[in-house]
Amino acid sequence: MVRIITCTRKLEFDYGHRLMNHESKCAHTHGHRGVAEITCSAESLDRAGRVIDFGDIKKIVGTWLDENWDHAFIFNEADAPIRTFLVNENQRRFQFPTEPSAENLAAFLGEKAQELLRPRGIRVVHVRLYETPNGYADWYTDNSDLD
Repeated sequence: MVRIITCTRKLEFDYGHRLMNHESKCAHTHGHRGVAEITCSAESLDRAGRVIDFGDIKKIVGTWLDENWDHAFIFNEADAPIRTFLVNENQRRFQFPTEPSAENLAAFLGEKAQELLRPRGIRVVHVRLYETPNGYADWYTDNSDLD
């Protein structure tokens, strides 16, 4: 029997974006209260019986979110008009490699959290990113990349 234990920390941040190729309202600039749930696992529990302290997830991944996405406009690098405006107005911004949809943001955050926590021996196995209280996207790790 394989035993897998995980822990999840919820992190919240505010951001703006637009989806250039959206067929409706989301093609316009707008904002969200993002909620990210970061689920971690480890080979074994620590001396205190934890995968990782919840506060450490907040400190490590939450700090990255605060410094990069919180109160920033996340924009597609191909969106020249938005980039020009944000730069000219000295607005807080994060250039994204593609459309900043909930799905793409969840995948990006999953990879980033994995990169940030891997040195601690922690595996990020799942990220759920709520774009709205009623809508979210999930990212799951590919177990083959954990070794």
